[in-house]
Amino acid sequence: MKVLAALSGGVDSAVAAARAVEAGHDVVGVHMALSKSRAQHRTGSRGCCSIEDASDAQRAAATLSIPYYVWDLSDDFEERVVADFLAEYEAGRTPNPCVRCNEHIKFAALLERGRALGFDAVCTGHYAALRPGNDGPELHRARDRAKDQSYVLAVMGREGLERALFPLGDVGSKDEVRAEAKARGLRVSAKPDSFDICFVADGDTSGFLRSRLGERPGAILDMDGAEIGEHRGAYAYTVGQRRGLGLTVPAPDGRPRYVLEVDPAANTVRVGPKEALSVRRIVADDVVWLANDDDAAAPGVSVQVRAHGRAIDARVERDSTCLHVELGEPLRGIAPGQSIVVYRGTRVLGQATIARAHREENA
Repeated sequence: MKVLAALSGGVDSAVAAARAVEAGHDVVGVHMALSKSRAQHRTGSRGCCSIEDASDAQRAAATLSIPYYVWDLSDDFEERVVADFLAEYEAGRTPNPCVRCNEHIKFAALLERGRALGFDAVCTGHYAALRPGNDGPELHRARDRAKDQSYVLAVMGREGLERALFPLGDVGSKDEVRAEAKARGLRVSAKPDSFDICFVADGDTSGFLRSRLGERPGAILDMDGAEIGEHRGAYAYTVGQRRGLGLTVPAPDGRPRYVLEVDPAANTVRVGPKEALSVRRIVADDVVWLANDDDAAAPGVSVQVRAHGRAIDARVERDSTCLHVELGEPLRGIAPGQSIVVYRGTRVLGQATIARAHREENA
């Protein structure tokens, strides 16, 4: 099989490509240049897709003796990931740029170009497993649950699953991957993991938003609508946030307050006590369903609302446009814009974007 191996410059993608070569596939390595700044460098272990990463990817390809190319996808990335990130925050929602990147760049754009060039599949270093099913490949959690990335891959859809390879789905730990990389002579074996948002390499998301959206001062309100502070831009606040609120009036009981709601139309942020964050019911749209139509209603379903969150037992109903989720226990800090992924056991049934989270008091 002719395979396009996405080489990020990290240890995971390098070992995944090595395993694809060892499996007998005809492998070509490609590094996706996503940054509009050609001078972007890593800051410690933050970020990815930097000059250093491109160089590391090239060395890995040379070690594996496979062809290597760099594809400039920076325009696609800016339009489909960065612009979406800004628009979502501006609308008072909490986006997950890694989900959008996997959806639009690492699979859609890569697959589209790869298919045009005659490639059969895309290989990545994601921690997830593909297993054969009655209706095609099924997406499952990785064996290493601590590194499992099925949450951010659920959005790729059935067609994406049919043309994907995840060679690291069966590894026991990241240490195992590093040891294998060292044994194969890959110089990235000790390279630190990247984290945070790759296009916000210094980790200052609020500062990035202000630099792109400008300052828009407005009021911070308590649950009764009284003004208790001022913000520099409502877009910089997320549901569940506690720190950096800029409050000037303490709570009567002295307890900390949390962001409950961001209203971009009124340019206000509403805060309240921790218990007011509890959510029992969720409505989600933009559904990507990977299973049969009736699988959502069957027993044994759980949902996950954060990339590294735990699965929560739930009752899920699916109509023509939305998922309606009743959680088995309350969750806090659920915001519109977040992804919700539905599982049965280790299998991913589908994914959607949270449109409304109903607090317990309103359920």
